[in-house]
Amino acid sequence: MPRTARPALGYGLTLAAAGFFAVNGTVSALALEAGISAPRLTALRCTGAAVGLLAVLLVVSPGRLRVSRRELPLLAVLGVIGIAMTQYLFYVAIGRLPVGIALVFEFTGTVFIALYVWLVRREKVRSRVWLALVLSLSGLALVTEIWTGGGSLDAVGVAAGLGAALALATYYLIGERGTVTRDPVTLTCWAFVAAAVFWAVAAPWWQFDAGVLARSVPVSIGSLELPLWVLVAWIAVMGAIMPFWLSIAALRHLPPTAAGLVATAEPVLASVVAWLWVEQVLSGWQIVGGAVVLTGILLAQTARTAPSPTPMGETPAALSS
Repeated sequence: MPRTARPALGYGLTLAAAGFFAVNGTVSALALEAGISAPRLTALRCTGAAVGLLAVLLVVSPGRLRVSRRELPLLAVLGVIGIAMTQYLFYVAIGRLPVGIALVFEFTGTVFIALYVWLVRREKVRSRVWLALVLSLSGLALVTEIWTGGGSLDAVGVAAGLGAALALATYYLIGERGTVTRDPVTLTCWAFVAAAVFWAVAAPWWQFDAGVLARSVPVSIGSLELPLWVLVAWIAVMGAIMPFWLSIAALRHLPPTAAGLVATAEPVLASVVAWLWVEQVLSGWQIVGGAVVLTGILLAQTARTAPSPTPMGETPAALSS
């Protein structure tokens, strides 16, 4: 019996996923402030998500986990660049920038995608891509308040945010190819496994003092303190696995473009969460610039006239913040 699409449910699920990602940005910033390094936090998140997704699939559908040797290069690129580097660079960015601003930089990856498919794949794109590019660049100039003399934001944080945008664009482009032969759930599961293996080599576990996870961390809610492992568990489960499943569930009711448009609410929600929770206040120009960039991102999301068709009709959900 065919599944009935329920667009309202799809929009709700996508917004819920964006909300979880938005909260996760501030939780991650608190974990970084507690002294855990960006590489180690990325390794913990990737490994936790990989273990969780593998456990679920082993229970509900172990046959879907079969992987061929021919798929390994794609999974390696998707995992190392698309997931490991996206998350690592995002963590570097939020260690130096307000969470919402870091996400604005990262989400410009959508503009890079539109330019890539036009310049490299020779796909037709709507002329709005140029307006999207102009708006994004203009908005970023406002966000950085570049007229103040080199910008008001940390240069390393800005570079990391833009690097995360390129890595995120790679994630979507490679993921789009991968969904031709594999469903998004197992594709992202194996990509997380590849990311976990990468970090096991790049940041070996025997160099990690697990005792740091027992450290009490102030969470900016009165005098409340929580063990660091609680924050890390949230980041892996509620900040990765949960919003991922919500995003995938939404794609049963919405086309990917519509879901992508709704997902751009994440930087806005993340800015609100960071403002209410840890009092990260943005200037008026930064708020205006962020709005201009998001407008450009929305235009870029709809610039492709003929996206590559896939049997699944989906691409894996981004796990950025």
